[in-house]
Amino acid sequence: MTAAAPNVVKVAAAVILASNGDVLLAQRPHGKVYAGYWEFPGGKLEPGETARHALDRELREELGLTVTRAAPWLVRRYVYPHAHVELHFFRVLAFDGEPHGHDGQAFAWQNPCGFTVEPLLPANAPIIEALRLPTIYGITMASELGEASFLQRLERALDSGLRLLQVREKTWPADRLQAFTERVLALAQRFHATVLLNGSVEQARAWGCHGVHWTARALAEATEKPRDLVCGASCHSASEISRTGELGVDFAVLGPVARTPSHPEAAPIGWRAFADMITNTTVPVFALGGLNRTDLDTAIDHGAHGVALRSGAWRS
Repeated sequence: MTAAAPNVVKVAAAVILASNGDVLLAQRPHGKVYAGYWEFPGGKLEPGETARHALDRELREELGLTVTRAAPWLVRRYVYPHAHVELHFFRVLAFDGEPHGHDGQAFAWQNPCGFTVEPLLPANAPIIEALRLPTIYGITMASELGEASFLQRLERALDSGLRLLQVREKTWPADRLQAFTERVLALAQRFHATVLLNGSVEQARAWGCHGVHWTARALAEATEKPRDLVCGASCHSASEISRTGELGVDFAVLGPVARTPSHPEAAPIGWRAFADMITNTTVPVFALGGLNRTDLDTAIDHGAHGVALRSGAWRS
């Protein structure tokens, strides 16, 4: 006889962000499972309730906060000994009130790059990693700008805060691409930025890159994520986004959202379709295609982690 599938407990979880990037964690009170562990605030969905409605209700009832801006972000599924949970994480970007625990629980604002409270609920580990991921992903375009000019713009962008970039020069021979990549890495090292190579895993390792960026074709052919590299992937459909989750890829890029000069033949999907394609994504997704830094808020409101930029990343 086949055992009945366990019930999945759906939970709305809040990643409450301060202006300095800190996030709010709550300590589970005595009398609850995993008492004393730290977690992102939230609570179970009531019958007929959406995740967003549950988020608003829980933060109002448990913390005394009124949410004024929140965006869907990631879904995390985890099997605890006592329950199977599906956590719907939202980034809470604006709220009214000051947090205070109605159950007497403690709270702490924490920097995602170095949490000082422990222990943390085990389901939260990938969420913490995603929080450390920058919201701007720059893509090189030295072929169009000229190598010397591009490297000058790259240095300015790094100095202004860019911390994640992809080396993508598809028409260059391997020797020229390697030499260019080494120059990019030397600049990035000064600013502690992460560099991914749009190429093979073997090239990324051999040239000293921090990670590899897969094309949609490479994503389809992959059987596992390289454990020693950060891994991003280009996607054009909901099924490809789902594939990134199956492989545990660190992030995905989806587009084109708007029309782009580099691919004028590609029909833009628009923000509504973008949001639909990444519904319930388990990996952070960057919006790509015809975008600028000024589109970041719009992208986040539609569920994106951030924006991936080519020309928009290198404007003076």
